[in-house]
Amino acid sequence: AIAVIPARLASTRLPRKLLRSLAGEPLLGHVYRSVHSSPLLHDVIVATDSDEILQVCRHHGWKVQITSAAHRSGTERVHEIAQSVAADVYINVQGDEPMTRAEHIATLLNLMKDPSVQVGTLKTRAATESINDPNAVKVVTDTAGRALYFSRATIPFDRDGTGEPRRYKHLGFYAYRKDALDRFASLPESWLERSERLEQLRFLENGIPVSVGETPYDTIGIDTEEDLQRVEALLRAQRAQ
Repeated sequence: AIAVIPARLASTRLPRKLLRSLAGEPLLGHVYRSVHSSPLLHDVIVATDSDEILQVCRHHGWKVQITSAAHRSGTERVHEIAQSVAADVYINVQGDEPMTRAEHIATLLNLMKDPSVQVGTLKTRAATESINDPNAVKVVTDTAGRALYFSRATIPFDRDGTGEPRRYKHLGFYAYRKDALDRFASLPESWLERSERLEQLRFLENGIPVSVGETPYDTIGIDTEEDLQRVEALLRAQRAQ
C-alpha cells in the first residue's frame, strides 16, 4: 500500500494553510511525518499542483510529485498518482490532518484485507460539539459497516428526543483500489456531492459501497485560524509531557 497526501496551496478559509507554521514546522510536515510513521506503507507521496509546495518538500526530503491543477478533489489527485505508481491499495490522507496516527492507517488497511472492499474510510464517536456542526461530517452505516450516507446535517435525527442514536463523525481518511479510483474519475460530479460538498458521495450515489472502520482517535482538520491554534496548543502540551 502507498499513501498519497493531496496538497493544494489555494484554500479559501485559511490561505496557504499547508505551509503555515505549526509548532515550528509547516503543517504539511506534521502530516507527512505522521503518515510516514506507519510501518504498513510501502511509500508516502505528496501530490501537489504548487511549485512552492514542491520546493518545500524537496528541501525537507519529502517525496513529492506534481499533479494537474485541474483536479477538483483530493481523490482525483490520488487517481493521477495511481496512473504511474502501482499499488494494491492507495491511502488518501488530507494535507490538513496533523493529528493523523499510524493507527488510522492500520484500521484502513484492516478493512482492505477483505478483497471485496473497494473503498474504505473511518468514523469516530461524535463529540457533543460536533453533532450540529456542519464542518463536522456525520456518517450513518448499515449493520455490515457500509456507509448509508454522509452529511453535514445532524444524522440520524432523534425525533422523540430519546438520546439513543449513536452519532458518528466521519474522518477524512480513505483507502481505494485502483478500479474504484478509475471509476470515480470517469464519473461526473454527482448531485449529492455538489449539494453537500462531499466528494465521497459520488461513490454512494453511483452504487459503489464504502466500508467504514471505527477508530477511537478523533482528529482536528485545519480549516480556520482557531483550528490551527487548538492543534498548536495540543502539540505543545504533548511535547511538554
